Amino acid sequence: MTMIVEYIRYRIPPERTGEFEAAYGRAGAALRAAPQCLDFELSRCVDEPGRYILRIGWTSEKEHMEGFRGGPHFPGFLAEIRPYLPMIEEMRHYDRTTVGAPGGAVPTMYDWAGGAAALERLTGAFYREVVKDDLLGPLFAGMDRDHPKYVAMWLGEVFGGPDDYTARRGGYPHMLSKHLGKAITEAQRRRWVGLLADAADEVGLPADPEFRAAFMGYIEWGTRIALANSQPGAHPVAQAPVPHWGWGVAPPFTDD
Repeated sequence: MTMIVEYIRYRIPPERTGEFEAAYGRAGAALRAAPQCLDFELSRCVDEPGRYILRIGWTSEKEHMEGFRGGPHFPGFLAEIRPYLPMIEEMRHYDRTTVGAPGGAVPTMYDWAGGAAALERLTGAFYREVVKDDLLGPLFAGMDRDHPKYVAMWLGEVFGGPDDYTARRGGYPHMLSKHLGKAITEAQRRRWVGLLADAADEVGLPADPEFRAAFMGYIEWGTRIALANSQPGAHPVAQAPVPHWGWGVAPPFTDD
């Protein structure tokens, strides 16, 4: 699946711009809560202050049109923006192109890391230490011998590689099922993060600041989600897409 960008152009009467911005301020809560939404931004035209552009990054067009619009967050979003729908001048989905990107398109984190082979080396080295660890070992007693390969598959999809985990392993719901009821502790989460960082060094994952910052950002986020979902009485969202992680504010520099 490929991230797409939706642009919506509005022309708002001058006397209604304040209420329009306030409505989107409230509607933003629904977008932030929706797993299909990666980010969004409402911009106001300097030359014609009644014109606005809303940019929303979605995990895919299908997940926007079916996942978000058919999900629990859409009704609240629609209730806030409904009065302004007649003021939309254009609403389209766009793919990113290579034009203007240094040396062509910015590579995915999956490609920058070295693809499936690099991620399998990473998880192989990581789980070799996990099973010997006093804190983490008990969580992985009886681990399937292919578990490291499955985690590499998950990371590959997260970082922009093929959607093999969704196609072959059941996607997010399957990963969620592996954490339910585990009662992961904060000490275990931190050990997990530390051992994975050590494994990344051991197998030679790219050490540039841009990659490691984005990589460890996902690991921090993902382990905190796993910890919360694993607690007794937790009620996590059961259906969601595999998250798609990118470079954030610091894409890689190239010499091209």
